[in-house]
Amino acid sequence: MEDEPAVRRSLQLLLHARGYDIRSYASSTAMFADPLVNDAICLVTDYRMPEMDGLDVLQSLRARGWRGPAILVTAYGSPDLVERAMKEGFSIVIEKPLREHALADAVARLTAPPRASPAPSS
Repeated sequence: MEDEPAVRRSLQLLLHARGYDIRSYASSTAMFADPLVNDAICLVTDYRMPEMDGLDVLQSLRARGWRGPAILVTAYGSPDLVERAMKEGFSIVIEKPLREHALADAVARLTAPPRASPAPSS
């Protein structure tokens, strides 16, 4: 979720080019109105938005049963915010200005299928 249309579109195009099926939203109202929201494999949300902040968005998704990984993007980074975000269940906090490869790499890491352990040798 990103409330700035140009940033939202840019991130959508970036992740789509990496092979992800993207659903982007300008607001939490729009996101929660989507019946497929709980099918998401990863959440990327801005921290400060008009209706609710990114921490509240994740908390609301968790209350609805969603258990995927989450990335918080913020221009207001601080050790306190990072600590709060991690306690709320975010896997990664990325500070703005956003380096697009950092976001794409984070999504790839968090959504990669678990690697199988090698079979023990006898």
